[in-house]
Amino acid sequence: MLSNQSKYAIRGVIYLALHASGNNKLGSKEVGEKINVPQPFLAKIFQILSKEKIIESSKGPKGGYNLTNKQLSGNLMSIIECIDGLDNFNSCFIGLPHCSDENPCSIHHLGAPLRKKLVSNLKKRSIAEFAEETKKGRSVIF
Repeated sequence: MLSNQSKYAIRGVIYLALHASGNNKLGSKEVGEKINVPQPFLAKIFQILSKEKIIESSKGPKGGYNLTNKQLSGNLMSIIECIDGLDNFNSCFIGLPHCSDENPCSIHHLGAPLRKKLVSNLKKRSIAEFAEETKKGRSVIF
């Protein structure tokens, strides 16, 4: 359902939420090494996220990436929407072009509620909450 680019973006942002701050900005090279993501690919992803104000970026000797408090309160769905768009969350599970609640495919009634719940949780929970889960050892990002 998610592209590698979105997966890497989520992992990178959560890593920043855990390890970066206004006084401790991290470069894409360091983050990429820590989360096992190719650095050039992560650098492009971080540029996109920075341009869309999902993460903070600064240049110079002490430059790098971090998240502001406002950005920490953002959600993972905004990252996915920025990178992949929402088409994958709106498309038919078996690839039919006109599947909907009114015109369902054979598994629509099984998949649609799961998708709606996933989207709802990705919108409801903050980046900080996902980072906290990782910090407590309840989830991993690498």
